[in-house]
Amino acid sequence: MRGPEVLPPSAPGGLRAPDRPTRRERFDSLVLGVVSAIEERWHDRLGLVEFAVEDTPLVPDDWEQTGVPLSSLIRGSGSTPTRLVLFRRPIEHRCDSREELDAMVLTVVVEQVAELLGMDATDVDPRYRADD
Repeated sequence: MRGPEVLPPSAPGGLRAPDRPTRRERFDSLVLGVVSAIEERWHDRLGLVEFAVEDTPLVPDDWEQTGVPLSSLIRGSGSTPTRLVLFRRPIEHRCDSREELDAMVLTVVVEQVAELLGMDATDVDPRYRADD
């Protein structure tokens, strides 16, 4: 077949594009699945935690660490929730396949939750493998 697969909706007899999730939506869904499983298992110990996804971190000019951070964990106090942010683009950049992305998101979330809870990451989620 030649020509465009999908015509704009305003075109006569045009077809509507299938509703495909964007990369951002797929990433958000992946994070939500991992976070939901961990929250279900550790809700009594986690307390008030806000999970978020941002495209990229804001790295200050005087950043001395090597590499770009994959996540940020800011501990809350009082009524301010703890905030765990995953940075989508740096994580995606390190993955060559969907399987690698799944494993990377799981690893980042589990390691941050383990730090927050003061636990070993292998105890936070049985799917976690230290060699990922």
